[in-house]
Amino acid sequence: MDLASLLKQVSEYTGLAHKEDIALLSESLPQSPSGWHPNGDDSAAIPCTDGYNLLAMEGFLNDFVEQDPWFAGWCGVMVNISDIAAMGGTPRAIVNALWNHDHGNAAQIIAGMSAAAAAFNVPVVGGHTNLRANQPQLAVSILGHAKSLLSAFAAKPGQILVAAIDQRGNYRSPYFNWNAATSAPPERLQGDIALLPRIAAQGLASAAKDISQAGLLGTTLMLLESSAAGALIELESIPKPQQVSWHDWLCSFPSFGYLLTTDEHNLPALLALFHNREISAAAIGQITDTQQLWVSHAGQQCLFRDLNQTPLTGFNPIKANQCKMEAHHARR
Repeated sequence: MDLASLLKQVSEYTGLAHKEDIALLSESLPQSPSGWHPNGDDSAAIPCTDGYNLLAMEGFLNDFVEQDPWFAGWCGVMVNISDIAAMGGTPRAIVNALWNHDHGNAAQIIAGMSAAAAAFNVPVVGGHTNLRANQPQLAVSILGHAKSLLSAFAAKPGQILVAAIDQRGNYRSPYFNWNAATSAPPERLQGDIALLPRIAAQGLASAAKDISQAGLLGTTLMLLESSAAGALIELESIPKPQQVSWHDWLCSFPSFGYLLTTDEHNLPALLALFHNREISAAAIGQITDTQQLWVSHAGQQCLFRDLNQTPLTGFNPIKANQCKMEAHHARR
């Protein structure tokens, strides 16, 4: 396998371009209030008396909503819950915004959301509906809470990068959506999601990120950019179903998939939590101070992206601090 060719194909296929679009707007976003968690994580973290209130939302591609409305509704619930979990939080309630012109399609979306809400035991409590739109569109938002926070801004050089992915599933065509959720028992889904706040409470990890449509490597880039860090990943260390190719797996969006960073002394306990629930988890690399993502395999080592030269989302704490300093000097 030629590693450079593989990484080029993955970079071109995955949702990285959608993440790059964020950079077109991130500089125009207002700064978070003083003392609040910075913008750019899997959910907003709003300080409160007993930790953080978490707020997140997801929008979905129109083609996906039209072609597979039931699963789009399910994913509307599932991916928001994953975002809350990635912050070390517990989901509380969900609202949606639904536009459609096809009542049957809209009913399937609501049926999928209702099924997922029941399976994860998180209620849908309201939203906005327009059944006179010119195409199906769906956005879903969630409220959660965390006592202890995991954050993409918390990775540190020298830490170990861990991938935890539920492989007990298969692809739901035509996309690389690895579905290990819709046929799983509700008690398993709820117990698996509860692992993340447990990890946060026990201090077994510092940084975490939900593996998104950008794939495992693209999600790693987002974590690294927020932490102003780099990483070296060993490809063969990534948990992967035997029957799936590396290209397909690196382009996949798993229903349960997280990246976490931890210190060496916490690694055994962290992995054991996942393994005890039959979730594949492994140390896949090291966090570095380079702001570059390198991948190695069978004696080959290739640069996937240099964030110093090519930023992704623009949510970089070093750049944000520089902007603050420039604004401060300008006021003076």
